[in-house]
Amino acid sequence: MRKFDTVNELINTLKPEDPVYCVRPNSIKKSVDFFKNNFPGKVLYAVKTNPHEKIIKTIINNGIENFDVASINEIKLIRKINNKVKIYFMHTVKSKESIREAYSQYSVKDFALDSKDELQKILEATNNAKDLNLYVRVAVSNEHAEIDLSRKFGALPSEALGLLRLCKEHGKKVGLSFHVGSQCMHKISFSNGIEEIGNIIKKTKIVPDVINIGGGFPSVYPDLIPEPLENYMQEIKNSLKKLKLEKMPEIFCEPGRALVAEAGSTIVKIILKKKQKLYINDGTYGSLFDAGVPNFILPSRMIPNGRVVSKKITAFNFYGPTCDSLDYMKGPFLLPNNIKEGDYIELGQLGAYGTTFRTKFNGFYSDTIYQVDDKPILSMYDRKENVDYLVA
Repeated sequence: MRKFDTVNELINTLKPEDPVYCVRPNSIKKSVDFFKNNFPGKVLYAVKTNPHEKIIKTIINNGIENFDVASINEIKLIRKINNKVKIYFMHTVKSKESIREAYSQYSVKDFALDSKDELQKILEATNNAKDLNLYVRVAVSNEHAEIDLSRKFGALPSEALGLLRLCKEHGKKVGLSFHVGSQCMHKISFSNGIEEIGNIIKKTKIVPDVINIGGGFPSVYPDLIPEPLENYMQEIKNSLKKLKLEKMPEIFCEPGRALVAEAGSTIVKIILKKKQKLYINDGTYGSLFDAGVPNFILPSRMIPNGRVVSKKITAFNFYGPTCDSLDYMKGPFLLPNNIKEGDYIELGQLGAYGTTFRTKFNGFYSDTIYQVDDKPILSMYDRKENVDYLVA
């Protein structure tokens, strides 16, 4: 992977016609170090967030050796990169064939579930193995999340009671887990989830071997500015203490966005300008899905090209290169008002899901990726660096 010191150097050197994706290993090191130093337990990287081999290798090289996967292909990817790290199959809906292959061929022993039928599948696919670690996922409120996961996953707390008892009978170890939803904007969601886990423990008299508080840790966007992650961590620690358990279970988390969001950005070129509409060469069918369907406002900046950049800022909408009218990103994206066709824009916070959702719709596709060593536009880990951007 070719390296550049900065995005500006990359663009001024290559002047690319197609979208370019940038990876920042230094940002991954910073986020991984934060979780290792502040989370009171084991950190599992959620592979779905960004499965690029460079990202996975960087995460491993910085000390994370546990991975939350959702498919047999993610398992194969991780095993191809490293055969020693531990894999947790935390998708609660899996085919019997995937369970069997994961257990028998890739030595995966850890499986999540949220129904009796899924538990039955796991037991049948592994021939009632005695070395399984089973995690009951409990549905909790996602009211503070930008993307709600609770409608699709999780057993109701009343259902979780029986599931936990069954897992205790069949598993070597048992766990209780929850997920507060993607891009959770309030730390109270984690304390509420832990409180719900405590209620299940009281009713069943079963103290799990593991409490998995899932993912949902936020990144920072121009219109989504969470509290410092240190506050989330303290809330989690305080809530665990309130459980008043004689022996604290092992604690897991499954961050994705918070680990890799600011490690990636996309460089786009303007194809056409119509007043406040900018037509660009990437879009919702490419790396900018988050800017379209869930309408995340991505941090944006015009890349200087030698001419004067206006200090007057204008709010723009983006339109992608395909012939589909859904290829639209409302924004607003704040950029100099003299920006024009042929100029380049960097869009940040795309280390999360930027490469995952790309398609080849209409023949528009770019897999050009470079490493850069400059700082991201916004950061949860260097919040003072955000001031100039957010004030401007």
